[in-house]
Amino acid sequence: MASKDILRNLDQVLQERKSATPADSYVANLYAGGNRRIADKILEEAEELIAAADGKDRDHIIHETADLWFHCLVLLASKNIASQAILEELAKRFGVSGHQEKRQRGK
Repeated sequence: MASKDILRNLDQVLQERKSATPADSYVANLYAGGNRRIADKILEEAEELIAAADGKDRDHIIHETADLWFHCLVLLASKNIASQAILEELAKRFGVSGHQEKRQRGK
């Protein structure tokens, strides 16, 4: 699968898993647990990425980042938000300093 298509394909698969049974699908099991279950997995994966970042193993960092991103995509799919919406938000921020972006949000 071409990497340029991966987000679109993941969006589709994650939507399809909404009709799967929790016993047959890891993602369906996450959905069945609701927002708290998905959020707990995101926190777990973020902690694993932080731990991996303390090491020097590039492949481990990549693996843990993929796990974190995947679980974030599950959360988005549970809310019927396509990954394209996040890419569009990032595109809007491109070329805008982080300080300026925060000021625009009133933070």
